[in-house]
Amino acid sequence: MPAPKNVFGRSLLIASAVALSTALTAPVALAAPKPSTSPSAAPPAKMSTVGGARLGRPGTQVNLASGVPVLPKDVTARSWIVADAESGEVLAAHNAHWRLAPASTLKMLFADTLLPKWPKTTEHTVQPSDLAGIGAGSSMVGIKEDETYTVHDLWLGVFLRSGNDAVHVLSAMNGGVKNTVAEMNEHAEELQALDTHVVSPDGYDAPEQVSSAYDLTLFARSGLQKKDFREYCSTVRAKFPGETKKNKKGKEVRETFEIQNTNRLLAGDSDVPVYQGIAGVKNGNTTNAGATFTGVAERNGKVLLVTVMNPQKDESNEVYKETARLFDWGFRAAGKVRPVGELVPPKSAAQASARPGPTASSGEAGGAADQVGRPGSDAVVSAAAGGGTDGVGVALGIVGGVLVLLAGGAFLVNRRWPLPDLVRRRPRP
Repeated sequence: MPAPKNVFGRSLLIASAVALSTALTAPVALAAPKPSTSPSAAPPAKMSTVGGARLGRPGTQVNLASGVPVLPKDVTARSWIVADAESGEVLAAHNAHWRLAPASTLKMLFADTLLPKWPKTTEHTVQPSDLAGIGAGSSMVGIKEDETYTVHDLWLGVFLRSGNDAVHVLSAMNGGVKNTVAEMNEHAEELQALDTHVVSPDGYDAPEQVSSAYDLTLFARSGLQKKDFREYCSTVRAKFPGETKKNKKGKEVRETFEIQNTNRLLAGDSDVPVYQGIAGVKNGNTTNAGATFTGVAERNGKVLLVTVMNPQKDESNEVYKETARLFDWGFRAAGKVRPVGELVPPKSAAQASARPGPTASSGEAGGAADQVGRPGSDAVVSAAAGGGTDGVGVALGIVGGVLVLLAGGAFLVNRRWPLPDLVRRRPRP
């Protein structure tokens, strides 16, 4: 059974125009012309500067000072990042924009792109062509031809079992793999995830398919604005429809089987305990990528995102162990360490912050804040989670950060992205 649920919400910070003016008017660093889409053997001397100049430098970037804990020494990943999920501050990073093979962490972009398209109850009968082109040795949830599945079933297969078969069926429903890849690349550009080049929607190794720790963190942050995304990525185990068979009486029956999330910080393993406050997001592992993982966790009111790509230490579950060490550091350092960069907002939000908007009374601004900050329905983070797809795209997720302020009638986009109903807190072991 899934662990007991617990949800949290938080109200928006209604800050003054003076307090926000510097942050909101600061220029957003733009990427240099796109480099080669082939992963490099070593981090380039110059990488994208989206999010800040220091994030484009090779090596570890952190502002250590008095009172700031030292970074863990046993982190061997080729690239990693620790960021505040709500403010977007990057607390520390290592080769943040190094373009590497992403493996199944790319499914976060797939989900963020396609999740709003269908209600959970939409049904689809699988055709043989839906399952064509799945790479050899792919992770599969066990979808069968000529069987009917709901969209809810398919998303459980994507998030829990990292099922490439589920990805291909959803892609077929979306007009095919080619169309889905095009939409994913377009959405990555909207998110300013300019290190990313999608070739296969499931993250299976493909020539010139790359992303970065920075971009994967952007995908997670954007996806977490969607209620369904939050529910699926934090589901520990669920029932999945099996194959229709005839019983002893000759009657056709279709039983279910249990699937469990392959995220070891969420489900646990023999050498990895469940991480306190973990709430997703997505793991991956392929020959070219090695192990990759992006996680989100909450502790003492602080929500952090950590992405780890390709640990060089060859030990069981090393990617989760290194992620846990970075989470531990991040929670100790939060509020003490000066950030080295930021997670940028999508293009549409950045453009909106530069445009003048309508004035509104302080009462209207406060009402909007109360509405966004109010916890939503009790989202059961399990297969039993009901209700239709949120249908909220990235732009609507940003609405949670809109501030309408003060005498001048300035229209400002708050950098803070509240995450209502995000975390199903877990008790300490």
